[in-house]
Amino acid sequence: MTQEAFQQLAHTIPLSPGIYKYYDDEGSLIYVGKAKSLRKRVSSYFSKSFVGYKTHELVKRIQRIEFTIVDSEQDAFLLENALIKEYKPKYNIELKDDKTYPYIVVKREPFPRIFLTRRKINDGSEYIGPFTSAGKVRELIDFVKQYIPLRSCKLNLSKANIEAGKFKVCLEYHLGNCKGPCEGLQSLEDYQNGIQQMRNILKGNLGSVIAQFKDDMRQHALSLEFEKAEMLRKKIEHLENYQSSSVVVSKHLTNLDVFSIAKDDNKAYVNYLMVQNGTIVQTHSVPIETKLEETDEEVLVWAIAQLRHSFNSMAKELIVPFPIEYPEPDLVITIPKAGDKRKLLDLSLKNVAYFKEELRKKKMLQLEGKTDLEQKQVLYQLQDYLQLNEAPLHIECFDNSNFQGAYPVSAMVCFKNGIPSKTDYRRFNVKTVEGINDFATMKEVVYRRYKRLKEEAQAFPQLVIIDGGKGQLSSAMEAFKSLGLIGATTVVGLAKNEEELFFPGDAESIKLPWDSDALKLVRRIRDEVHRFGITFHRNQRSKGTFKNELEQVPGIGKASIDELLRQFKSVKNIKQQSEQALSTVIGANRAAILIKYFKEGA
Repeated sequence: MTQEAFQQLAHTIPLSPGIYKYYDDEGSLIYVGKAKSLRKRVSSYFSKSFVGYKTHELVKRIQRIEFTIVDSEQDAFLLENALIKEYKPKYNIELKDDKTYPYIVVKREPFPRIFLTRRKINDGSEYIGPFTSAGKVRELIDFVKQYIPLRSCKLNLSKANIEAGKFKVCLEYHLGNCKGPCEGLQSLEDYQNGIQQMRNILKGNLGSVIAQFKDDMRQHALSLEFEKAEMLRKKIEHLENYQSSSVVVSKHLTNLDVFSIAKDDNKAYVNYLMVQNGTIVQTHSVPIETKLEETDEEVLVWAIAQLRHSFNSMAKELIVPFPIEYPEPDLVITIPKAGDKRKLLDLSLKNVAYFKEELRKKKMLQLEGKTDLEQKQVLYQLQDYLQLNEAPLHIECFDNSNFQGAYPVSAMVCFKNGIPSKTDYRRFNVKTVEGINDFATMKEVVYRRYKRLKEEAQAFPQLVIIDGGKGQLSSAMEAFKSLGLIGATTVVGLAKNEEELFFPGDAESIKLPWDSDALKLVRRIRDEVHRFGITFHRNQRSKGTFKNELEQVPGIGKASIDELLRQFKSVKNIKQQSEQALSTVIGANRAAILIKYFKEGA
């Protein structure tokens, strides 16, 4: 939908709170959003100042807009979440966590059994959870059964069957793990009391369980049943030890939900700690795929809604790292600065950082500490996939870096035997290229690197990776051709987003198997050249190394220069703009100053 087409219907959009739905030309729902004011929010997508690339791609695909007005922001929030779950629109945030979580079920039957299940069905049974780990559920059930005798058999313990004497106690009764309800040796009331104690343990409320055990111990002692009293004393001691080790911060805290977030490119990572009665009873981290330029607050609020729903949280307080607007009445939002709640938040932040790093490591190959044979096997695998004449024991990778379309630099990393050789890393300040020209920049730095290797008669790498599109690869090949080095090494391009490799002149790319060590190594090399290049670029900017002609113009500040370079990419392009075009970016007064400066310098 064009901006002109939108302007014709903008006045028909209500100012009320509600949700909006975007459809493409095939009638498919591609985005759902919520708003306090529908007209203001939807209009922002079609504003000239909205320059986000991904949002621009979304807007190009919008052919039809629908609205649903609701009474409050909270209703809009709930409806948005329901529609996203049902339709999974292409451009909405996506929770990359498709696990079926385990529950502990209290079966609806006489003398209820408790057991693990992943199927939550509407049979009247009670489902406690979900939990993040089946192993944790089994551990909890075993823990409960140490202290509370509950049956594990599948017998139909109806009142009629018990009175008819159809069953006999089994070994579990003789071992003390069951009180024998099958023979009528345990009343239903006493059994239900055990079930309630089990619920308390699972919710971290051990105080009431310990109090009950202490009362029972006193009764046994008064009845001179010292052996039974001693067994309860040991259970009390074990539970108190367990409580002291599992209460992470404070017995004074009640029920809380703690959330933290970390972001990385198009991925976000959220950690959730469920705290009940001062005990962390659940901890879970999830990856989230962002589709537009969502803020940290937008992603976190969305994740909070999903996770609280998934884990059936009823906590009335959220602990988060920064202010958020969460449309749920009576919910307290806390950003702690110190104390026990701050300790919880720090723990969550530590967990989300660890989770992010572990996922990053899983995507890349770490060959440090491996044997020579293990290192070589990966390189032989890469050699086979790319059909190289020899194993790529020496690999170099190039990448260009710039800041919002300005200040270009380049970086090169070197891997030997699959391991970073940091003494061979190189940084390049671009010398011969004016403005932003990725192709010319790549040609310059590749030429400079291999001209030096040629002059110094140093060994060439077996594989050179050019991080970028076919244009950058072609430019790199021009540099090799001008140096007379065609055939001296194998050069491949690496697609920015698709993780595909391609040779010069080939129409088809090579896709390495998604789970291969060879691809993990290529990913690691790519991420390392990005890291190295961005660090170099940031250091150069902080030192004020970059200068351009615009900095010499009186009355034009750094913010204006950055905005101009972001919009027009180079000083050369800025000089070619009309005064009107410049004024839309930096205002009429500054545009007039620039035009006058350019004319006087001509």
